[in-house]
Amino acid sequence: MSFGNSTQQKMMSEINVTPLVDVMLVLLVVFIITAPLLAPQSLKITLPKTTAVVSDNKSLHVHLTVDAQGNIFLNNRTLDDLELVETLKKSAADPQFQVQVEADKAVPYGRVAELMAIAQHAGVSKLSFITLVEH
Repeated sequence: MSFGNSTQQKMMSEINVTPLVDVMLVLLVVFIITAPLLAPQSLKITLPKTTAVVSDNKSLHVHLTVDAQGNIFLNNRTLDDLELVETLKKSAADPQFQVQVEADKAVPYGRVAELMAIAQHAGVSKLSFITLVEH
């Protein structure tokens, strides 16, 4: 008993990959659609409460205050950006020197970033931010 081809045609030895490609493309579309749904859209975290930290009075520090209009004050003295650079350059040589920044919450972040860059270019290596601690 033989299982031959009755019409004596040649056997086809190629694999048709078109259905395989179709299935893979469908799976790819399914993964593309469902992947963003699996990732969290926002992180739900609970931040720890902080307590006031006693500052080290041994270091030389100045208070850089920024009001709601973006004006700057160094130890309650009004300065412009150029005067701030010159003043900070004189004091930044001391390794214990630090600048404590107090910014009004209405001040745009860009203005605070500008002041941080000014302090960095002046050679200030210690910079801290003063915030309100709620009890």
